[in-house]
Amino acid sequence: MAIYTLKIKTPEDLADLRNSFREHASGFRHTIYVCGGAGCISDHSEEVVQALKKAMALRGLSQEVRMVVTGCVGLCAQGPCMIVDPDGVFYGNLTPEKVKVIVDRHLIGGRPIEEYCYFDETQQKYLPYTRDLPFFSKQVKIALRNVGRIDFSSVEDYIGHDGYFALAKVLTDWGREKTIKEITDSGLRGRGGAGFPTGVKWQSGHDQPGDQKYIICNADEGDPGAFMDRSILEGDPHSVIEARTRASSMSARSIPWPSSA
Repeated sequence: MAIYTLKIKTPEDLADLRNSFREHASGFRHTIYVCGGAGCISDHSEEVVQALKKAMALRGLSQEVRMVVTGCVGLCAQGPCMIVDPDGVFYGNLTPEKVKVIVDRHLIGGRPIEEYCYFDETQQKYLPYTRDLPFFSKQVKIALRNVGRIDFSSVEDYIGHDGYFALAKVLTDWGREKTIKEITDSGLRGRGGAGFPTGVKWQSGHDQPGDQKYIICNADEGDPGAFMDRSILEGDPHSVIEARTRASSMSARSIPWPSSA
């Protein structure tokens, strides 16, 4: 559900919305990120979500604890799973019954439940915190930086994570040629097997004749088990929209600030 009415006419409006969202989110004592990726859905994560909502409502926590259903967290073998901030406590293999205990002992009692957390076979101990899990500790997320930490259905949440500010810079400051040069100079390449230079694509689109041009999002998952495109589209779709909108502005004849967004 949208928290704000979106009427964005200037970059300042965008910044105001970002700051309003961040202020709203900071008012909660905890934020719970429940994985809503395909793997967890197949493991009945919706039952966990409903149990969590009910337990929080019964304990009067709805105004203190924010729950966000995210894209794939990544550790599918532990699904259904969730992360409880601000400490980053990871819970896996969840059931509705476990969720009720977590609400009482962690959200109210303030004590993470280690036996519901990740068990590391090498160290032979439970690792409650995401930062300590071998799966996460050496990851540096770039394209997937928001996936698992954002409400994929909320444009406000995306803006709250600095979304659409790159588009704003393109529309109000850089213009076509400078943006294409920045992309070209960055060395950015496509994430498919060919690794085709993105700047060349954008320059080619810019140079083609015609007033009307179209941007096509290629999200083919041709390789077995390859979920790169799916993870972004499911977990952070506005990043795809923003990137494509920036590309389309490069090939347009003029770059007006939109009357609304």
